[in-house]
Amino acid sequence: MELTGGELRIEALGVTLGRRRVLHDVSAILRPGRLTAILGPNGAGKSTLVKAAAALIPAAAGRVRIGDEDVARLDPRERARRIGYLPQEATVHWNVAARDVVALGRLPYRSPHAAPSADDRAAVERAMADTGTLSLADRPVNELSGGERARVLLARVLAGRPRWLLVDEPLASLDPAHRFDLVDRLKAAAAEGAGVAMVLHDLMLAASAADDVLLLQDGRIAAFGPAAEVLTPARLAAVFGVRVVPVMIEGRPIGIPVARLDR
Repeated sequence: MELTGGELRIEALGVTLGRRRVLHDVSAILRPGRLTAILGPNGAGKSTLVKAAAALIPAAAGRVRIGDEDVARLDPRERARRIGYLPQEATVHWNVAARDVVALGRLPYRSPHAAPSADDRAAVERAMADTGTLSLADRPVNELSGGERARVLLARVLAGRPRWLLVDEPLASLDPAHRFDLVDRLKAAAAEGAGVAMVLHDLMLAASAADDVLLLQDGRIAAFGPAAEVLTPARLAAVFGVRVVPVMIEGRPIGIPVARLDR
């Protein structure tokens, strides 16, 4: 994929949903070529952050830039080339073949009603191969399992070859083997030059897979930096209210939650 792109700069970002302020003065610089895990308790603002970064919901304050360009001001087709967003819900509203769903990721690259180009077809094939979904290509997408649909939707995002992948809790419907496969694919995208930001609840997976961690609490940044520096037992206890036992797995320090602090 060999992508290059600017840093994702989140600058004093505030977001209000309804009458409630969900994000408060969030600032961070996410770098391409790295996988950033976005962690925090329920209601911390994780999903809101990635939606705002993709300009899917408006900012009440601050802005998000890729390099020097304000994401919210980009032409929608250009924004779709720069940012691929994968939501939590593995749902598709039209029961078309899985290959046709993946091909939707190429729409920002061609004129309306134009036939797919050779590049489009090659990108779809590569994305499906990378996600292990080629065997599903001709099956109606709503007849797939939740985990299979999740992989097809990831293939759709990868087919667009975006500079940034913003992924919101992609692992819920996947079995353990496919969880590792998906994370490995996202790490490979980062290694090829894309930036990846992924909302997670799994602290162990974040510790083992992420380069950086952005930790949210009550809509504010509690910590941001390299995973080993952020995911300390003391900080996890303070943010999540859990007791953590540090262990070394494959040479990386990983904290394993073992109990709530109030028990």
